[in-house]
Amino acid sequence: MRTQGFVFTAGGLVSGMMLLMLSGLAVQVRAEEVPIGVFSQGSLSGWEEKAFAGNTQYRIENIAGNSVLSAHADGAASGYFRKLSVDLQRTPYLHWSWRVMNTFEGNDERSKPGDDFPARVYVVVSGGVLFWRTRALNFVWSSHEAVGQVWPNPFTGNAVMVAVDAGTEHLGEWREHKIDIRAALKQHFGKDYTAIDAVAVMTDADNFGGTAQAYYGDIYFSDK
Repeated sequence: MRTQGFVFTAGGLVSGMMLLMLSGLAVQVRAEEVPIGVFSQGSLSGWEEKAFAGNTQYRIENIAGNSVLSAHADGAASGYFRKLSVDLQRTPYLHWSWRVMNTFEGNDERSKPGDDFPARVYVVVSGGVLFWRTRALNFVWSSHEAVGQVWPNPFTGNAVMVAVDAGTEHLGEWREHKIDIRAALKQHFGKDYTAIDAVAVMTDADNFGGTAQAYYGDIYFSDK
């Protein structure tokens, strides 16, 4: 179980250092974390759904004694998102885990008719009323592209697709990821963004058709 970081006053910090010198005990500095999805606690607080073509079925489910977010799409596509500003200067690292049960066959993921993925986690930098300034990074479990492949979203030039898992080798397994989002935004969009405004997950099967089943573990940002 992850624990939240502690905040010390200056006096408390000095006292702690003195105790360290006197006792010789090691002190572990705890990471600062910003929780986004605390599905392990059975909570969907702050999350909203955006339908694109029907509704993916999102719900909390118990898997081997652990609460996770289950997502099932049957020829449908809706995203599950949370609006929350995250300071990338303090907590640039995005963490998540997911488990995919099946991939798609025969779809061209770089095209509009084939733009379906059993699992996505994406971050959004809002352009506000200047919608053309909105930027999004989509981290996907690809059915056909190799891990590490990057390509533009076929529907908008403001989004980039990044394959972080791929194919059938790890189907049914939990996969964990940690990505420096500030660095990734700069790499793919050429600008140093210091905050993001939303995080979303999506399991979709509307363009190519078929079904997809995935599970998502907790999502959070950290300073390391």
